Amino acid sequence: MNQEQIISNTKLFVKDTLKDAEGGHDWFHILRVYNNAKNILSNENADKFVVELASLLHDIADSKFHGGDEEIGPKKAKAFLETQAVVPEVIDHVVKIINNVSYKGGHNQTDFQSIELDIVQDADRLDAIGAIGVARTFNFGGFKNNPIYDPNIPANPNQSKKEYKKSNSPTINHFYEKLLLLKDKMNTKTAKAIATQRHDFMENFLDQFYKEWNGEL
Repeated sequence: MNQEQIISNTKLFVKDTLKDAEGGHDWFHILRVYNNAKNILSNENADKFVVELASLLHDIADSKFHGGDEEIGPKKAKAFLETQAVVPEVIDHVVKIINNVSYKGGHNQTDFQSIELDIVQDADRLDAIGAIGVARTFNFGGFKNNPIYDPNIPANPNQSKKEYKKSNSPTINHFYEKLLLLKDKMNTKTAKAIATQRHDFMENFLDQFYKEWNGEL
């Protein structure tokens, strides 16, 4: 089976698997990350096949929707790729990317590094900021029935991985606990340039939000 066919099959598999997923982690999130990755890839020297597979499969079973199980996603991706007769070296690389792509409260310590991981991680993080990031954040906050904002509950950008994963703090706090931190965590030159514009959008949004909250506008 050629690579083009495998990518096509992967898209169908992911789209079907995530057909009932929460709106911020659904097929359209995957598609945006995939397109971000291809954009970044055009300016980097990396394995296109690995990047495309990993970007498509990176959220095939997000741990936050599976009781915190961080193994189910990589296992599911590996099992699918084996049905496609993908060579073991590529499967191993893709699985390692999936294991290491997530933010995890900024506590994702790993010895694994590759330009392909950098690209997919940047592509995923870009979808967490800017206008799309704002929309996804409030969508997930609503999904968890979190308050929009509470001035009496301050953000905690220094929370542990466990605290981050279990947090039910106001949605606005998430900007300070993750979204506004991502610009300076991008790996590639392309992503850094895109992130700067998206970061500025979020800062303008927050300025407008507080003015409206306080009845100033």
